[in-house]
Amino acid sequence: MGPSMTDPLHIVCPHCHTTNRVGRAHLAKAPDCGKCHLALFNGHPVNLDDTSFGRHIDRNQIAVLVDFWAPWCGPCRQMAPAYDSAASQLEPLVRLAKVNTEEAQALGARFNIRSIPTLALFLNGREVARQPGAMGTADIVRWTRSHLPA
Repeated sequence: MGPSMTDPLHIVCPHCHTTNRVGRAHLAKAPDCGKCHLALFNGHPVNLDDTSFGRHIDRNQIAVLVDFWAPWCGPCRQMAPAYDSAASQLEPLVRLAKVNTEEAQALGARFNIRSIPTLALFLNGREVARQPGAMGTADIVRWTRSHLPA
């Protein structure tokens, strides 16, 4: 038997990075963090560094879509508004995150990021899909949903 709507999920706060237990049925009801009391979902990607990355990838029990980017990258800057817009469409089933590969060079190396922007989708701590190149909002949403479990 699969998980029920009352089974809690672990959701990592985008503000204080505390792991929260949220019932599946409550995901769409704008849950707040039990520690910092800010919204667990705010329609915007969370910026991750070397420390917070592992916590979000390993502890979130929802999919995490990561945009590996750099400030000097023109296509990355062009895609940023579309990625931000995709967050409001994909939450609360997907956490969107951004990793600045200039500041978190070890993460870029660890995941063998060869071109930016690169989107990587993680489920249960593992990368399940990757897409290099800039995309518009509709394509980001469509691509992400196509790789989520039914």
